[in-house]
Amino acid sequence: MTEFFNEMFDSGAVRPPYASLRDWMEAMPAELRTLKQAEAEALFRRIGITFAVYGEGGDPDRLIPFDMFPRVFAHDEWRRLERGIKQRARALNAFLVDVYDRGEIVRAGRIPARLVYLNEAYEKAVAGIRPPKGVYSHIVGIDLVRTGPDEFFVLEDNCRTPSGVSYMLENREIMMRMFPELFRANRIEPVEGYADLLRRTLASVAPERCPGDPTVVILTPGHFNSAYYEHSFLADLMGVELVEGQDLFVEGEHVWMRTTRGPQRVDVIYRRVDDLFLDPLCFRPDSMLGVPGLMDVYRSGGVSIASAPGAGVADDKAIYCYVPEMVRFYLGEEPILQNVPTWQCAKPDELKYVLENLPELVVKEVHGSGGYGMLVGPKASKEQVEAFRNKLLEQPHNYIAQPTLALSTVPTFVEEGVAPRHVDLRPYCLVGERIELVPGGLTRVALTEGSLVVNSSQGGGVKDTWVLAQ
Repeated sequence: MTEFFNEMFDSGAVRPPYASLRDWMEAMPAELRTLKQAEAEALFRRIGITFAVYGEGGDPDRLIPFDMFPRVFAHDEWRRLERGIKQRARALNAFLVDVYDRGEIVRAGRIPARLVYLNEAYEKAVAGIRPPKGVYSHIVGIDLVRTGPDEFFVLEDNCRTPSGVSYMLENREIMMRMFPELFRANRIEPVEGYADLLRRTLASVAPERCPGDPTVVILTPGHFNSAYYEHSFLADLMGVELVEGQDLFVEGEHVWMRTTRGPQRVDVIYRRVDDLFLDPLCFRPDSMLGVPGLMDVYRSGGVSIASAPGAGVADDKAIYCYVPEMVRFYLGEEPILQNVPTWQCAKPDELKYVLENLPELVVKEVHGSGGYGMLVGPKASKEQVEAFRNKLLEQPHNYIAQPTLALSTVPTFVEEGVAPRHVDLRPYCLVGERIELVPGGLTRVALTEGSLVVNSSQGGGVKDTWVLAQ
């Protein structure tokens, strides 16, 4: 039987970061827990924190399950993670600047050219553009899993518009409302400064010819998007306008926003719209979500777009295999955080291994997200494994495979009381003039016993994430 690292208990003894939570856990009667859980759900409903699951019918806006037992990191644990996350964010941005310019890493033979230049996320329209401060990916969400006391692995990188930060902030807000005594008894690093840091990061990458304080907006596809709550939430916290494509227009060398006081110049667009829909004159001509002519203004340096078009080539799951090499190539350093061992099914010898060991592996689409389009071999039926085998044989270049990791567990409130459940972590690294990381992140928890799939779309929930101050 696989041994999983329990983040709270070590051989029956409580690990130091969780010491103060043991008494809290044991002293809480079942009735109070039920009452507090109902209170948390009511708060989430009132605030409007829901998410959509497409293609399943029923209620399009579901409440994300919230677990009240926090996940805790010691100060020293977090500082090591912080160094590794910032290092990775620097390397990913250096890679993006390089592949849209001279492509030195490809010329040096460190990454195959086809993986970069034939990648569907590589935007030819961006080639030759160097964005302000040399930053392509301004919000980098790095998904991490833990397998031991000092063993952390990067599961994937998110360099476009990683979602979920609203949950990180609201989880903390709700925990502070419901259990103020816990925050009085523990020195927990704050996450509330995220919105200010984001605003500062976005302002720091304004175009060079921007006069005075830059005008920042968030561009949303609209209220039918599954992350619309987050878009409006962040706009409100930052004190910036939330706009749709129809609210913006191009005139001269600038982008303008329609307001009741007349047109207002826009300097920085935090876009939550996919590349393909940003500009119908450059990408999809049928897009109603973007701004015609936006890319012309972007090329001329009249507006900054965060994250920049084309940033998605850095978080492709086939490119992921080469991130440690990026760290060595661009930074001259050894990677602090390790990748999960990965087989690229596009390589015949690696495909052969994957096909022979399919029931033991996790197989993912290179462009997949949300836990869809993947096979968790140990949890799959024979029929599911064979169906996936056919997919691999048909389109091997579309998949990567990884071993089934022994994800760490954290105590979680369940019907029977408290039980260990598997978790991952998504911290949010902000890259502008400076690189900033809020001490915390989104902890996702697999609420089903034995499950390793933490995505909310697949039945996962969320927890507050604590980083203890020194």
